[in-house]
Amino acid sequence: MGQKTGWCVRWRQGQLKLLPPCWTTAQRHFPIRRPNAILIFSIKIARQYILLLLGQSQQIFTIYFAKSAVVIKYIFARETAGYNEPAIRRRCFVNAPIDEKASVLLRTGAPLPAEDAVWTVLQAEAEQARSGEAALAPLYDSILGAPTFESALIDTLVARLGHNSIAAPTLRAKFRTAAEADPAIGAAGRADLKAVVERDPASGRLLEPFLFFKGFAAIQTHRFAHWMWANGRPDLARYLQSRSSEVFQTDIHPGAEFGRGLFLDHATGFVAGETVVIEDDVSILHGVTLGGTGNQKTDRHPTVRTGVLVGAGAIILGDIEIGAFSKIASGSFVTQSVPPRCTAVGVPARIIEGAGSTNPAQSMDQHLALGTYESFTYVI
Repeated sequence: MGQKTGWCVRWRQGQLKLLPPCWTTAQRHFPIRRPNAILIFSIKIARQYILLLLGQSQQIFTIYFAKSAVVIKYIFARETAGYNEPAIRRRCFVNAPIDEKASVLLRTGAPLPAEDAVWTVLQAEAEQARSGEAALAPLYDSILGAPTFESALIDTLVARLGHNSIAAPTLRAKFRTAAEADPAIGAAGRADLKAVVERDPASGRLLEPFLFFKGFAAIQTHRFAHWMWANGRPDLARYLQSRSSEVFQTDIHPGAEFGRGLFLDHATGFVAGETVVIEDDVSILHGVTLGGTGNQKTDRHPTVRTGVLVGAGAIILGDIEIGAFSKIASGSFVTQSVPPRCTAVGVPARIIEGAGSTNPAQSMDQHLALGTYESFTYVI
């Protein structure tokens, strides 16, 4: 006879497995108990929050979500405080019923940067996908074999941008120089990746935009091109702009300044001029033009403030400002500034007070209330 246990960890044939409450014997299962060094995890499994106390002495178990599995990493903690790169000893997958849209952010209480969670989950999803689609194993291995998020991102971009004009090792080295000199590139890439999963219902994993979505790839290529542009490598920056245009069907001048948490959906036909500024947490659909007017060598392109949603096919021209948390309806033609938290719609654009959402870029709500177009505030 066994005894009823709480949630348990079982070690068998080199794999660590998390088991639900069950009847078991001490010889086969190891109950989770209060360790010497305590970490607390809150995990949503089968719609219930369960607190797990894991680890013992210098050993830590971290748990996080993948799309259809809970993943456990067995980590040996470094003796010094403030470590950023724990040495991973084992990784295994544990089947469990979880919410498909569960958060991918882990909370360990350890002094790890929050963005490391993105890299951890991305690796987990790649390993799971590799076991399900062997034909794409080399693609997934570009993530699994990389030491950092930045390294995997660079390898993925170089593979997609590859051309005989510049050797892949040379381009990879230039990208690595940029990423090492400016950590904001990697941080922004993580924020962009999270933004896609949070705002695009067609994406359930970080893996999908990272490997397959050209909007994400175009934005990341631009981040490297912009660094080249700002650091005395204008020809290489223009080459990246040209190559990105060929591969991803976008045309983004390397001088354009982009914030983080950007979502470029579909991407085809997106144009951004030299003096464009896009702040954080903006969502833009395909066919959007952020263009200039005139031929003066001054600011001549739009500034898009935080939280803005720009619908497909919208044309925004000139040195104007699109106010924070406003919405530009699909197909609109905008040549004057739009106040914050308003909607611009039509040709020429009419201003409607209210954007229909407190954060249009996050909600991706492109509806207009019935009759609002006729009750516009003014024409711009």
